[in-house]
Amino acid sequence: KKYSKVYFLSENYRPAYLASIDQKYLYNQNDDAFIHTEVLPHLTELLEAAGSDGIELLVASAFRSFEEQSLLKSGYKVVYGSGANQFSADQGYSEHQLGTTLDFTTPTTNGVFSKFVSDPAYKWLRDSAHGYGFTLSYPKDNAFYKYEPWHWRFVGVELATFLHNEGKYFYDLDQREIDTYLI
Repeated sequence: KKYSKVYFLSENYRPAYLASIDQKYLYNQNDDAFIHTEVLPHLTELLEAAGSDGIELLVASAFRSFEEQSLLKSGYKVVYGSGANQFSADQGYSEHQLGTTLDFTTPTTNGVFSKFVSDPAYKWLRDSAHGYGFTLSYPKDNAFYKYEPWHWRFVGVELATFLHNEGKYFYDLDQREIDTYLI
């Protein structure tokens, strides 16, 4: 479903099955990160394929609970005021709460998201992520948030490939069209 500013996930929503992402794939290896259990094999394949192509892609952020998103957004509001609404979802509207969304980074960007667009990892994801079921959530000029080249959502290989081949993005589609791809 289209969760960004469209559908609301309650404070009680949590994916039934979350799996731990291997520490070797995490930007901050002192943290834990989780992804929906059914997404984990696709994510692992994507990260291994990137590595085989010389791209050291790392996970900076994955599943976030309603409470975690609330704390994150509150911190952003203190620093950025209402400007935080341009780049951070309110709790209950974050794709991260679905357990299917990741923020990627690389060692060369040093975790600075604004540098990710010029990193070879971003080009690799644009060219390859669909084959593993991932699509860019917030491209340039989207209706929801500022351009986030690091923010990718698992939607399944069939839908991600369709979007890639058609030059479309997830939020370009009508919900009825998206529903035809649901498992």
